[in-house]
Amino acid sequence: MGEFALTNASFKPGILIPVYNHEHAIEHTLADVLEYGFNVLLVDDGSDQSCAEVLQALAEKHTDRVTLLRLPSNGGKGAAVKAGLKKLRTMGMSHGLQVDADGQHNLADIPEFIDQGRAKPEALIAGYPQYDETISNGRLYGRYLTHVWVWINTLSFTIKDSMCGFRLYPVHKMVTLLEAEPCGNRMDFDPEVIVRWRWRNGHIVNVQTRVNYPADGVSHFKLLHDNVLISWMHTRLFFGMLIRLPRLLWQKF
Repeated sequence: MGEFALTNASFKPGILIPVYNHEHAIEHTLADVLEYGFNVLLVDDGSDQSCAEVLQALAEKHTDRVTLLRLPSNGGKGAAVKAGLKKLRTMGMSHGLQVDADGQHNLADIPEFIDQGRAKPEALIAGYPQYDETISNGRLYGRYLTHVWVWINTLSFTIKDSMCGFRLYPVHKMVTLLEAEPCGNRMDFDPEVIVRWRWRNGHIVNVQTRVNYPADGVSHFKLLHDNVLISWMHTRLFFGMLIRLPRLLWQKF
């Protein structure tokens, strides 16, 4: 993955926020993000008219700092992030910090992600959630099961959390990966893309961050559909791991 070496001098991060019907949370989230001085890309993932109008108003209010990318229909969070990373590349950004629109991420940790990315520009900086009492037992146990599969499929404990969307991606390297290995478009995207990054011997830095699930938050997780997607993803990755087994073992030496 060294065909495009980054240096501190070329470090130019932007904030990437995928949005799907979060009209009640996005204004507050955007206001908090803008305090850190970075340009922001809002990706409208086929939102309803009410949310689309809110996003348009925000983009017009902050024309010097906010870019709005509209997708023609709802493709899922993964599809929105993929489109956003490609757009960031055309905007000349070296890195994209993915932030959820619903306010669950601790935005006070943005400087830590940026500092880690500046110090290690070739690395994927991944959020390692520290949960509070707002997380349900079902969600917690489900995430842990995914983590176990990720550890199996990478033969490594390097990835502390595979489902947290609070991440700083090196844009060029990630777009190159996605062009060669298309990942899931929905809730399966976050765990799959970080596994495939690790398979390519990509460096990962884990950053502890507090995660809160607002009581009135909007969740787009579809229990049956998304669990089937994630189970199928783990199956594909397991057999992908077996194919790559000699190389993955070699990386350990």
